[in-house]
Amino acid sequence: MPKVAKVLTAPAVERLKADGKANRRVMVGGDRCEGLHLRLEGGAKVWALRLKIGERRRDIGLGRYNGKIGLTLEQSVREEGLSLAEARDKAREIRAKVRSGVDPIEEKRVQKQAAHIGTAKSKTFKECAELCISDKSGEWKNGKHVKQWSATLETYAYPKLGKLPVSSVDRGLILDVLRPIWATKGETASRLRGRIETVLNWAKVNGYRDGENPAAWKGNLEHSLSKRQKLTRGHHASLPYAELGSFMADLRKRDGISARALEFAILTVARSGEVRNATWAEIDLDRKMWVIPAERMKAGKEHRVPLSDAVVALLKALPRVAGSDYVFPAPRGGAMSDMALTAVLKRMDRAGLTQHGFRSTFREWAGEVTAYPREVIEHALAHSLADKAEAAYQRGSLLPKRVKLMADWATYAGTVQQSAGNVVAIREGSAA
Repeated sequence: MPKVAKVLTAPAVERLKADGKANRRVMVGGDRCEGLHLRLEGGAKVWALRLKIGERRRDIGLGRYNGKIGLTLEQSVREEGLSLAEARDKAREIRAKVRSGVDPIEEKRVQKQAAHIGTAKSKTFKECAELCISDKSGEWKNGKHVKQWSATLETYAYPKLGKLPVSSVDRGLILDVLRPIWATKGETASRLRGRIETVLNWAKVNGYRDGENPAAWKGNLEHSLSKRQKLTRGHHASLPYAELGSFMADLRKRDGISARALEFAILTVARSGEVRNATWAEIDLDRKMWVIPAERMKAGKEHRVPLSDAVVALLKALPRVAGSDYVFPAPRGGAMSDMALTAVLKRMDRAGLTQHGFRSTFREWAGEVTAYPREVIEHALAHSLADKAEAAYQRGSLLPKRVKLMADWATYAGTVQQSAGNVVAIREGSAA
């Protein structure tokens, strides 16, 4: 006959010593409590249940012992752990589960995993946005991007989404954020939508939300919000190329570094940021070449801009500011503001135009009036060719043609057209 464990009483359990010197196990005994025991180890008393699950014998921890003998109600509530009676009840519950086919160890693992997922899904939109910005900041060339992202989300998204679990952000909430500014602040609203979409994609990849992205435009928000180009007619509005000569004549009558920066931008068909941050170290007047480093280009590739005689003359006439390497420095030093070129257009009563629009003017002129190949024109604008094989083939042969193209563009810009209806084709290397 197997030895039957003596039934322990609560006072007996209380008297057991766990001195930390010797580890031992004391069986509880009693009806339907087979396997329940108290471990005395490391100076602690811990309840455990030994039982067979399938073909394996397992020990399941129930929690530490809490002797409640003599405790007040307040002390009992404050204390953690199980009394003898509570340990017996818990052991009976676990044995019942095993008899019904439930593995309590696997059940506990699943519960912990569910709790972990629940905690993850409770992370707020703002917390995810801040982590997303931190992760993506290494990709951005300009430190201003971090401030711009943070400022846009802080102003427009966080008031409505910031404290919400990221898993609960839905299409309706996104529309609540975007609709108040969609018609009045089109550019800001568009960037905000894209940034929210990125944050939610980041949250999904990192396990904080599931399902489709409610901030996606294609097949989603495009059906609820008007397309931006319909809202912002005149965005990057371009000047008809037949009017360019008259415009340039007016522009050249105006003094000031901002007016010269706009003239330079038009003649080089460069982007605003490329012009405003241009430095003298990038420009070789002898070779008539402006080399914009990769880190300042939208495509992330170095771009060479041939300088026409008109551009070289403009640059030679510019004053050099002591202590500044910028070609077009701000009055108080540093780079020129992104609003400086727009301000020139406003002073010329051309508020409907944008500096970027002159790139469209160039593209239309080159495509309609000249016989230059498309890839030459696209390279002049620093556009990446869609066909990578074509781009690789053309990389080395386009610069001489672009030198001629930019010279023709400068000649055309310096000529006041008599009739907008007479269009004369310009062959490569010859001005109309």
